[in-house]
Amino acid sequence: MKFEDVYSRRTADKLTQEQAAEILGVSVRTVRRWEDRFEADGAEGLYDRRLGKLANNRVPTDTVMEMLTLFDSKYWDYTPKHFHEKLVEHHGFTQSYNWLRLTLQSHGRIQPAPRRGDHRRKRPRRPMVGMMLHQDGSSHEWVPDQWWDLIVTMDDANSRVYSAFFVSEEGTMSSFRALTEVINAHGLFCSLYADRGSHYWHTPEAGGKVDKENLT
Repeated sequence: MKFEDVYSRRTADKLTQEQAAEILGVSVRTVRRWEDRFEADGAEGLYDRRLGKLANNRVPTDTVMEMLTLFDSKYWDYTPKHFHEKLVEHHGFTQSYNWLRLTLQSHGRIQPAPRRGDHRRKRPRRPMVGMMLHQDGSSHEWVPDQWWDLIVTMDDANSRVYSAFFVSEEGTMSSFRALTEVINAHGLFCSLYADRGSHYWHTPEAGGKVDKENLT
């Protein structure tokens, strides 16, 4: 029934195959195979196959409930990635990050991330160190009742962190400080990748497109 609902949204051009795969918790290739069976034989083409059967390695219900309880009571403000790290480190968790993310989504704890634009899709890393740096700020309650921005500057080729420090708010001076630390320690780099912070880009509307005619 869940597949048929997703399939109807697919045929109405409301979902891509990638989005359908994320909802169903399977690969795009599996979605494509199920759609072919459904179109050829209808629901009967799926009932006697793997779809709808319990997997041999299905996670016990108690494990799912324990994970959801921990998320609701203790880690509700964590990202799925950080939540997974805490579960592995402190609670003996053995399931994959992808399973955790999909389970949180299916139980309404988090929403699927919006489809990324062309400039945000995964691309190959730069082949040599120093060709591109990434700089970003992450705001979080790092200690109780204290919110700071963590400014990280790292190399695209190998993810090595060259600079990391806390500030009260990300901005122009924190970016200059980070670049100064990197250049003093490692020399000049070729290019810099940053998010659409107002100290780098002008976006007339919040979350809108960058105004390329009036760069900061």
